[in-house]
Amino acid sequence: MARLYSGWVTPANPLPRLWLISDARNDARLDRALARLPRGSGLIYRHYHLDDAARLARFRALLRIARARGHTVILADSALTAREWGTDGIYGSPRALAPRRAGMIHLATVHNPREIALANRLGADAMLLSPVFVTRSHPGGAVLGPVRFRLLAQLARRPVIALGGMTRAHARRLGWASWAAIDGLS
Repeated sequence: MARLYSGWVTPANPLPRLWLISDARNDARLDRALARLPRGSGLIYRHYHLDDAARLARFRALLRIARARGHTVILADSALTAREWGTDGIYGSPRALAPRRAGMIHLATVHNPREIALANRLGADAMLLSPVFVTRSHPGGAVLGPVRFRLLAQLARRPVIALGGMTRAHARRLGWASWAAIDGLS
């Protein structure tokens, strides 16, 4: 198996099971949503819609809430920026996140067997596999559904986090403990 990016993820220090993903459409509710998440959950900060200065300022405000709740914080950006901003790791496509950065969690976004194989080869700490269900992020787009999701998840050598139209009810329906959402947790 490939070396993990972080070395941070161990049986004694597992990844959170629940992840809130930031987006322009949930920004107004993020402070409350972060405070309501169970202790030790995760935040994936994207906020691509903001310019650099506003993105950093919003991040700092959310980071204070996340740290107070013991949440893991991941940045959708370069490893260099993630380290400068004081996050726990990076999020994005497996290819975009290379080269490896010791001490940083790498959450890879995957959608098909080819991307899963690449994330396996590059040693991602976990994979966000999507879209499981219909999602506002990609209206009218194809979805995996529960059966295909499970088949693809079996190809991953690391933990799989369900993404795409996820809510508590969809997580129960899927029977999958680890999941992420934008709207479903906001």
